[in-house]
Amino acid sequence: MELRSIFNAKISLTKAMERMNKWYEKEMELGNSNFRSVIRTFKKHAPTILNYFRRRSTNASAESFNSKVKIFRSQMRVVRDRNFFIFRLVKLYA
Repeated sequence: MELRSIFNAKISLTKAMERMNKWYEKEMELGNSNFRSVIRTFKKHAPTILNYFRRRSTNASAESFNSKVKIFRSQMRVVRDRNFFIFRLVKLYA
């Protein structure tokens, strides 16, 4: 919940980094091994994750569309006519 509150707060990138570092320290003190892997992942991808605070946008819509394309492709199984596949894709998800 604390992590979510950081992302819900309308704060600057620098302030977000400070709050994230405090959250890392607090969670490490608790000794929960599950959060250690989360913290490692956050630290490894920190620049990308913290970009959220620049414009408050994510790539969730693109990821959702990619998922829909993947499901649609699996339902079509063998696609012989690529142009028709793209046509159907546009008609269904545009």
